[in-house]
Amino acid sequence: MSVPTGLTTGTWTLDGSHSEVGFTVRHAGISKVRGHFDDVDAFLEVGETLDRSRIKATAKIASFSSKDANRDAHVKGEDFFDAEKYPEMTFVATDVSGSGETYKVTGDLTIRDTTKPVIFETEFNGVAVDPFGATRAGFSGSTVINRKDFGLTWNAALETGGVLVGDKVTINLDVAFVAPSE
Repeated sequence: MSVPTGLTTGTWTLDGSHSEVGFTVRHAGISKVRGHFDDVDAFLEVGETLDRSRIKATAKIASFSSKDANRDAHVKGEDFFDAEKYPEMTFVATDVSGSGETYKVTGDLTIRDTTKPVIFETEFNGVAVDPFGATRAGFSGSTVINRKDFGLTWNAALETGGVLVGDKVTINLDVAFVAPSE
């Protein structure tokens, strides 16, 4: 399978200032909480074909933010991510398939030293040259995981029934990569 139009071979690097790696999770059964990681490093190694391409990403757990300092401290703590013991979350692609604008990126997601396969439904948003001469490629994607599969089991019962934190977590990606320098 051929790589998306406009992607040249070589190692593309994540442009963190124009990217977001975040998630949503149900809160108290009535709303959703959103969070993101400020410190993410990733590369996209584009080969001659999709099966010769690689993707690897790492998010620093300490960089988690949900715009609430108390919640952030709890989520980074032992009840959830345990950032001190498990400082990173990683993703390594094992397969990329698709064409045009729609791709499936299959890979191994590791949280708290637990690795599980996931599939990101991904959209290729195109390639553009910015006013400073850098070539950029954009992608959006998402996957749904069960947080308990990764050892994120903390919860609290609600008086009205149900629990405080939902099990289903949607991981959302809006990322930009910069082409290798020539």
